Amino acid sequence: MKFKLLSGLLLSTLFFFAGCTQETQNSLSRSLQNWTGTNGVLDIYAGDKLVHRFIKIDKLSTAYGSNDDVMRPYRYGYGYDDVNFNFKRDKEEVKVYFEFSDYSTSYIFYERNTN
Repeated sequence: MKFKLLSGLLLSTLFFFAGCTQETQNSLSRSLQNWTGTNGVLDIYAGDKLVHRFIKIDKLSTAYGSNDDVMRPYRYGYGYDDVNFNFKRDKEEVKVYFEFSDYSTSYIFYERNTN
């Protein structure tokens, strides 16, 4: 009985996700990731030179207007300013707000696992 119930639930879940559009699946994935958190790193380059790094970022967000709800051309987040580029939060490195334009900043965002 429990096996049939579990199988039915699993099958229903698979059909639900299969019926979703790719955008809906991406949105659900982002929601789950936002809930569980990540250990993101944002590297900012000027040409081929690393010029800034933020670590321990839980997510990057797209800005929306307060009154018109229109997407703005920049993204933002919170992370620790990794001044010495060692991928560790040193005691003098603090959590900061940052943003960057979708038009002008070259960047790489990736998850960094410490395990």
